[in-house]
Amino acid sequence: MLIRISLIVAIIAGLAVGGLNFVMVKEKITTLQANLAEQTAGRQKAESELARTTKELKTTTAELKTTKQTLEETTAEKEKALTELAAQTKRGDKLTEDLAKTRKERDDAQAELAAYVATDLKPEQIISIKNQFKSLNDALAGSQEENKLLGQKIVKLQTELAVYKTPDYQVPLPASLRGKVLVADPKWNFVVLDVGQDQGVLEYGELLVNRNGKLVAKIKVRTVRKDSSIANVLPGWELGSVMEGDQVIPAFPAS
Repeated sequence: MLIRISLIVAIIAGLAVGGLNFVMVKEKITTLQANLAEQTAGRQKAESELARTTKELKTTTAELKTTKQTLEETTAEKEKALTELAAQTKRGDKLTEDLAKTRKERDDAQAELAAYVATDLKPEQIISIKNQFKSLNDALAGSQEENKLLGQKIVKLQTELAVYKTPDYQVPLPASLRGKVLVADPKWNFVVLDVGQDQGVLEYGELLVNRNGKLVAKIKVRTVRKDSSIANVLPGWELGSVMEGDQVIPAFPAS
């Protein structure tokens, strides 16, 4: 009987413990289900926010791309406008310059017309006067050339007379005279210079020959042409000392 009672008590105790465990497990299950529901809700909320954020990001990216493209187009249009503005400004400056030039030409033409009207001359009279003026200018130029040649002849004669009277006469040459040796012939003891009558060279005039600033010879002019002259190397200097390209200056420059 005691065993039966003990067994019953044990069964009741087991049932009580099982019931207690069931209640505790049920509570844990309920808690887990609540946590799972909360986590599920949080995950769904996070996924919803992520989807919304992704959508907003795509929208923002598209807007940014559009803005960038618009900015590039605007920049290109701005550069094009600046280029056109520069071209327009340049054309405007050219037009302003042409206008000023045209106005000046107009004013000059008006002044010439006023001067023409003031002369009270007919066109054929003006043409005749112009032709006469040209003829006079041509005659004057010819006279000046003749006077120049005459002056050169006078100077030449005066020099020859001075040398005749005084064999040691030192013929003065223009102080600014500068020439160069074109030909040097040591065999026949003469040199050809690139200066002549037009540059003021005179017969019997003496010149110093230098090379790189160093005196190499002294020469005397024997023959003078329009733009050249022939001279001999004076005694005391080596015949072969003069070379083509050497520079010459007056030995006795005129004061």
